Amino acid sequence: MSVPSDVTTHSFTHAAAQAEALAERVAARLREGLAARGAALLAVSGGSTPKLFFARLAREALDWSRVVVTLVDERWVPATDPRSNAKLVQETLLQDAAAAARFVPLYTGAATPEAGLAEAQARIAALPAPFDAVVLGMGEDGHTASFFPGGDHLAAALDPHGTAKVLPMHAPGAGEPRITLTLPALLDTRALYLLVQGAKKRDLLADVRLGLDGAKDYPVRAVVLQGKVPLAVYWCP
Repeated sequence: MSVPSDVTTHSFTHAAAQAEALAERVAARLREGLAARGAALLAVSGGSTPKLFFARLAREALDWSRVVVTLVDERWVPATDPRSNAKLVQETLLQDAAAAARFVPLYTGAATPEAGLAEAQARIAALPAPFDAVVLGMGEDGHTASFFPGGDHLAAALDPHGTAKVLPMHAPGAGEPRITLTLPALLDTRALYLLVQGAKKRDLLADVRLGLDGAKDYPVRAVVLQGKVPLAVYWCP
């Protein structure tokens, strides 16, 4: 299988350069949204990789008061929990000028993601889609968002024809119960980015893009090979 022509890779020698380049690109997308529609919508991932990117994006000069930020996925924990993606975004992205942005969390305070699903769905449905930018990450197991191998709702979340925008997810490698935007929701965007670091993740993506048999079970494959929205990969060691 040939490498998808709608996937581009931007490689950097260190994380600071990677963060700066992606922040400038995402900020440009947000400015385009503000100029065209008077508002902009951004979805981001958690984890440790985007911290530098968040800090750099927060310093971008734009009208953050008209920007809405939400999450690609979330661990089902309160925003006070150290593993909360909302906590990460609040502490690293929604700072400086970006503190004026409106944040829409996925965690609702309900006992389980299933119990909070209706409210989370309503929050996402109320956003002025499409997104101006979606920034994904990836684990060494090939997961992105909360599309984990072995996830109980993985097939539904990856269904390109599915109508759900949000689904709960339980998986052996996920740790806590999760809630996640589905593939169709993520692809309802004007720009799609994948932020990754490390040789192992680089090689995993290469296997996926080349269509190697060993990569068929990596959930990120659905994002890389979807062919609907061009994907820009930002990589550094």
